[in-house]
Amino acid sequence: MAEKPLLEAVALAKNFALAGGMFARARTLQAVSEVSLRVMRGEALGLVGESGCGKSTLGRCLLRLQSVSAGNVIFDGVDITSLSVRALRAWRPRMQMVFQDSTASLNPRRRVGDLIAEPLRVHPLANGRARAAGEVRARIETLVELVGLKREHLARYPHAFSGGQRQRIGIARALALEPDLVVADEPVSALDVSVQAQVVNLMMDLQERLGLTYVFIAHDLAVVRQIATRTAVMYLGSVVEIGPTAEVFARPLHPYTGVLLEAVPKLSAAGRHALRVPVTGDVPSPADPPPGCRFHPRCGRAQNVCREERPKLGPLGGLRQVACHFPLAGS
Repeated sequence: MAEKPLLEAVALAKNFALAGGMFARARTLQAVSEVSLRVMRGEALGLVGESGCGKSTLGRCLLRLQSVSAGNVIFDGVDITSLSVRALRAWRPRMQMVFQDSTASLNPRRRVGDLIAEPLRVHPLANGRARAAGEVRARIETLVELVGLKREHLARYPHAFSGGQRQRIGIARALALEPDLVVADEPVSALDVSVQAQVVNLMMDLQERLGLTYVFIAHDLAVVRQIATRTAVMYLGSVVEIGPTAEVFARPLHPYTGVLLEAVPKLSAAGRHALRVPVTGDVPSPADPPPGCRFHPRCGRAQNVCREERPKLGPLGGLRQVACHFPLAGS
């Protein structure tokens, strides 16, 4: 019997209404468009793409921190898109998020101990009993040491810490309720490179020790390559390729994935080469996406069918999936 995914998105869409001006009609911005993907228990799914492609919006929709416009999110066999706010509350402990901006996500007026303890005080135990003060204290002391900080840090305020330390506090808070799934939204993008490595190594260690499942959102391909089991590539609100990370990096199938990988700076002249997929122009507006394949206006491989018919994400050998009429395989 095939293993069931812990998390599944089915034709997920998220639109935002844009107000029109005096002489302009109101428009709809398609932040996420018909995204379908699965996240298996215990894996780390990397979600990559250019800024503004919809990665963060998708991450928030997967946790229902934002409502969805269409489609379904299924968590551990339950369609959470159909749950009321009250019913969803029971599922919150199992799904947590680590935010990009550790400064903005931590209340500067509260001590670190209170910040980490808040989820424990808000959510009762499974039997409905509230946690005793001693239980809360023991748990937050365990958590702060788990992420590489000290117990005396619990009495300090967020401004007393570096960016990397604040992100560790955010991770501790996300782990307070022992979640199954953690969505990490660009958790290291604001950190120095050396600190990035420390935080990524911490998250990998925590995943192994606690059996966590990650959706790891990032635009830094080197970070995703280090932590992700599989990688999903987004372009203009859509997932255009999914596959095992090593295979995606070694042999991209979608022209956009090829462009992303070839844009990574090379340390030596020998590593530089001409693009296999010539690319022109800028990313179209998600408020006015092109017909057919959304990448076709910039793709040197585009043909008439690309301009007319939107390709579906489908299998292409092994565990690979790609949404392209003319994938790079064999080119």
